This record gives sequence, C-alpha cells and structure tokens, in this order.
Amino acid sequence: MASVARADEAGGTGGPGRRHHGNRHGRSEEARRAVLEAADDLLVEKGFAGVTMEGIAARAGVAKQTLYRWWSAKTDILMDALLQDAVEDLTPPHTGDLARDLRDYLRQLAWFLGESDPGAVFRALIAQAQLDPAFARDFRSRCLGPQRLRDQEVLQRALDAGLLPADLDIEAETGRLVGPLYYRVLVSDEPIGEAFTDGLADAFLRRHGLV
Repeated sequence: MASVARADEAGGTGGPGRRHHGNRHGRSEEARRAVLEAADDLLVEKGFAGVTMEGIAARAGVAKQTLYRWWSAKTDILMDALLQDAVEDLTPPHTGDLARDLRDYLRQLAWFLGESDPGAVFRALIAQAQLDPAFARDFRSRCLGPQRLRDQEVLQRALDAGLLPADLDIEAETGRLVGPLYYRVLVSDEPIGEAFTDGLADAFLRRHGLV
C-alpha cells in the first residue's frame, strides 16, 4: 500500500493550521488509509498474533476508540487493507493480446501472493479462516469471491471477444492456471517465478491451439 501520512483522530484540537480530518460519515480517508497501512506493516513485522488494535492505533496515530467505531476487530482492518491492495495490485491487464495478458496476470498474482506485504496479509487471513468459521464466511464472501472474478477476468474477456471456444469451462481452466500458484504459496512453499507462471500460461495456450 502506498505510503501515507499518519493521521490524528478526527475532531482533535491543536495549534494553528491543524487539519480537521473528519468527514460527514465520521471517517477521514487519510486516517483510514493510515490505519490500513499500519495494520499491513505490523503484520509483516510481528506476525498475526503480534497485531493488536492498540498497536494499530498507535502506529496509525489515531485513538483506539476511533478504530472500534470503524472496525470491530483486527481481522476486519486487515481484510479491508487486503481488499484495497488487491484492487490496486491485481487489476488484470487488458492489452487485447490474450497470451501477453495471461502471462502478465499470472506474474502479478505470483508476486502478490508470494512476495508482497499484502500477500503476507492474505496468507495470515487464510490461516485465521481455518480457526474461525464466522470469519471464514465473511472472508470468502468479501475477499475470495472478488478475487475469483479477477482470476477469471482475462479468460472471460477473451471468451467474450470470441478468442476462445464458446463452450470453454472458465471455472476449470482458471483453476488449472491459478490453482498451482495458490498451492505453492499456501501448501508446498515451492518457488513461483516467471518460468513457472509462463509455463502455466503456455500450457493453456497450447491446449486451445493458440500457439
């Protein structure tokens, strides 16, 4: 997540020139982004167990009461941070060249899952979902559902453009493309460099006579 200035709690008092960070919904965008960045940073530094509401508030420069007005738990903050980062970092490319877009998206996804700070948040929340059924339902709905659509987008656009067979099973083909990435990141801890992701893309293109 892009660096942002830390923000004071909305409505505070201070010397001349102090900004009022609140808006009509009671939440400042600057403060919100500071909180999300703080949660990301703390998870990378301390691990999931080391992230606390108190620690997030202190790092972001807001009062703890402010956090509890906006979020009920640290998992909610981390999930909002992940959602924002995924939109910023995982928007599928759209050049009109299926082979290029497919290779580029798989490279983006591999980097995001395995090397980026938001990827560490993703892995931590996946682990937490195994322990908390209520959180798991929310996580699947809010995070995994939209991510599934992003993973399918390159193929869906190509299908809509008539570049792929009309009867293509998008679900199955997407699973073949991205499933190995999630498996290596979450299970086997094997590397997922460009040679690996390009190989997945090339195998798909060969299956459908596109190379």
